[in-house]
Amino acid sequence: MHASTSAGALLSAALLLPCVPAKAESLRCSNGTADEGDSRLAVAYKCGQPLLSDAYCAQVFYAQTLQPVPDPYATWLVPCQQMEDWLYDRGPGNLLATVRFRFGRVQSITYGRVPR
Repeated sequence: MHASTSAGALLSAALLLPCVPAKAESLRCSNGTADEGDSRLAVAYKCGQPLLSDAYCAQVFYAQTLQPVPDPYATWLVPCQQMEDWLYDRGPGNLLATVRFRFGRVQSITYGRVPR
């Protein structure tokens, strides 16, 4: 009876494991770790100036759909999403890090061999 109770508890724990939220990516730098939600100023302080950067206006979509807002309305009525990508070369043997900012805050940090 004790073995079936332990097996039941183990099965319950295994079923709940996928419900635990995943940790977002972070970027370890010489003056600290950059995380989602950090400002551009905080990332610049922690990691220094990026190798490359790009600022652009991302397309706006209707709420809860994948339909883009048409151009005349997008430019007059709906503000674009200000986006900025910073690229960090972390040295030999390490992948490039791309830090994406949305409205001045880190939205995501991704790693890869080439910028996306």
